[in-house]
Amino acid sequence: MTEPWVALEPGADPVEHARRLRRAHETFTDAGRVTRPVRSVVADSWRRSARAGVGPDGTADVELTDGELGACRAAHPLARVMPLFRELMGPFALDGEHLVAVCDARGRLLWVEGHPTTRREAGRMNFVPGARWAESAMGTNAPGTAVAVDRPVQVFAAEHFTRQAQPWTCAAAPVHDPRTGRVIGAVDITGGDELAHPHSLAFVQAVARAAESQLALLAPEAPAADADVLELSALGRDEVRLRGGGRAIRLGRRHSEIVLLLACRPEGLTGDELLCALYEDESVTPVTLRAELARLRGVLGPGLLASRPYRLTVPVESDVAVVERRLAAGAVAAAASAYTGPLLPGSRAPAVVRLRRRLTDGLRAALIDREDPDLLAEWAYAAWGEEDVEVWRALAALRPTAAVQARLAALEAELAPRAEPRARPGGPVARAVPPYTGARLRPPGPAGDPAHRLGPPPPRRTP
Repeated sequence: MTEPWVALEPGADPVEHARRLRRAHETFTDAGRVTRPVRSVVADSWRRSARAGVGPDGTADVELTDGELGACRAAHPLARVMPLFRELMGPFALDGEHLVAVCDARGRLLWVEGHPTTRREAGRMNFVPGARWAESAMGTNAPGTAVAVDRPVQVFAAEHFTRQAQPWTCAAAPVHDPRTGRVIGAVDITGGDELAHPHSLAFVQAVARAAESQLALLAPEAPAADADVLELSALGRDEVRLRGGGRAIRLGRRHSEIVLLLACRPEGLTGDELLCALYEDESVTPVTLRAELARLRGVLGPGLLASRPYRLTVPVESDVAVVERRLAAGAVAAAASAYTGPLLPGSRAPAVVRLRRRLTDGLRAALIDREDPDLLAEWAYAAWGEEDVEVWRALAALRPTAAVQARLAALEAELAPRAEPRARPGGPVARAVPPYTGARLRPPGPAGDPAHRLGPPPPRRTP
């Protein structure tokens, strides 16, 4: 198949293809093996679904009801383009007895509209407003998978991970914030086998692009307003991205650290404070720092970096501040959705390391206290959480599936101190397991590396 995102090849018999997919689905749920004719995008999604502990007989949870659903709809940016969705997709859905669904970035259905009979049938599997159809909660399905992979995708019949969704076919496309490029939700068309056609996938993709264009037109224009605030993105990336004044720039590693620290301290930092915040090596001189700041001024442009103390001359809105504000307000789910990864993970600047740990530990603690298995699963299966044993323990307590328990057992075995074969008097002792820092486990350095030594350093020779 030339296009892995389309469900059926031209000329394929949908009835026979659905039958083969059901057999492949049974093989996967029984033995964990993916067989033909499962597409690669579906196979990957099945594996993610199994790792997240989704069962093939699961039912969607309705997380938002009544006033809470109304509040989420009113606050969501896609509410502004619902008239566009209805205009473009409403007649198609009614004529074809389909449904139009719009979800948020967490896979929660905010709107489900369309043919009344089809809505009643879909309601039997909780495909209703307020239900969570994220891939991590309901397995492979078009809106949830489109959000997970950030691609338009079509899901046909038994390609759905849960059996109750397998009589359906759907196509969905993610919708992005035109300012930041982040996924804010997805638009979906759901119905019968006739939707397993390349045109339905192209249709929802075109509707999603139209929605993004509409959102860009509805966004505040005034470039002067952009110049008054800088948008800083530093989570999940090694280099800061700055947007403002009608341009977007990516800074180098050291400049990223400087701008981040100045954004966190609007009142400014002295040269000595910056020096201590940036460099582990105390031998670095103020001249080195001043040279970096001079180069940064050239990158930022005139008037944005002042001195005595060093400070940014315009307000900065950062993704770090967004997560911190939401955590402080107790909005744990919202904070988790804004957290796209560790803060400048490659940085070793002392102040950045402290900030990264504070943010990560605060969010982890809030997730564990919240005891929401879906939020914990999203963290655990993210790149930064795959070795976070405390989160895996919390997830195993709430969702003790075989996959979760197996992963936890492997982690605990890997992190457990290795016992010495026979401890001799005065011999080496086992080292304690270091606390979780958000970094991946690394092997010890070469034999000459001080970090590799198990015992005390050799005695110094006296002249």
